[in-house]
Amino acid sequence: MSQPGPGSNHAPPAARTSPESGPPFSEAGGIPVDAATPVTTFSPVVLEVPGRPVDLRMKVSAPATGDDLPVILFSHGHGPSNFVSSLHGYGPVVDFWAAHGFVVIQPTHLDAMMLGLREADDPDAPAYARSRVEDMRHVLDHLDQVEAAVPGLAGRLDRSRIAAVGHSMGGHTVGVLAGQSTADPADGSDLDLSDDRVKAAVLLAAPGHGEDLAPAVAEHYPALKATAFHGMTTPALVVVGDKDWNAHFSQRRDWHCDAYSRSPGPKSLLTLFGAEHGLGGISSYDAKETTDENPERVAALRALVWAYLRSALYPGDRAWADATAALAAMATPVGAVESK
Repeated sequence: MSQPGPGSNHAPPAARTSPESGPPFSEAGGIPVDAATPVTTFSPVVLEVPGRPVDLRMKVSAPATGDDLPVILFSHGHGPSNFVSSLHGYGPVVDFWAAHGFVVIQPTHLDAMMLGLREADDPDAPAYARSRVEDMRHVLDHLDQVEAAVPGLAGRLDRSRIAAVGHSMGGHTVGVLAGQSTADPADGSDLDLSDDRVKAAVLLAAPGHGEDLAPAVAEHYPALKATAFHGMTTPALVVVGDKDWNAHFSQRRDWHCDAYSRSPGPKSLLTLFGAEHGLGGISSYDAKETTDENPERVAALRALVWAYLRSALYPGDRAWADATAALAAMATPVGAVESK
């Protein structure tokens, strides 16, 4: 009989490291986390999607051992790089979460530069806001196929514990799954693409309210104009950098906080001090597009997200309480948390 993994209903509490006695700062940023395990990664997993111009391809990263594993469905950003915004990116966070008990599934959305579809004659281009959400829902609809495609994964997922995490435009995608307002790119009508299979959401540097979008951006990315948060009821952690402001997108410096400030609870807001849109470099190892490269910031961010999801998916788990206490106790905190 296999031993229960870190995500098992029956697993004993895992030993967590402390800032004093645990791994180096580059591992968990001073935040207590469970011990890491080896990871297996498999790609591409390919799903056929009727009407989609190309097959849906994804990478799956999973702990090498354990059963009843919780799932993170990860949505990449829109980004300028050829391969970072695809199944090939976001290693600094994905590798960590998989090593600490989550199965992470990374679909490649149609706006990935590597696909060359941003200029296609499609009302959903260039951001493919609707298609992105439909990708995520399609993965959830076909988890049996995903499990079967990855050697050694079948039967190991806990489908009652699914989270969605996304960066930048991926944060918008995750917000829509959590109940955020969006519009049909073809006619502008309201769409409800929320999915109650997603039990917790994490929005990293996500777009804010559509009414405060700069006119030029609203014209190029009309899907963002409909963004509103009054219906985003799924529990969520919103992560922002206090230096993440670009007047090209909005004149409001706190625009990226809207998913927290304008949505109903329960929500938490993690503000990272000194962080810009790359949040220290989450999109890739040593990515040139990262303007605020800071491995210690990335280490803290990924550990805090892990802790939030542990407590959100396993009521009674103290990971989030322990993590926020450790953050507040730092001599020089990398950020601050508030909740409602």
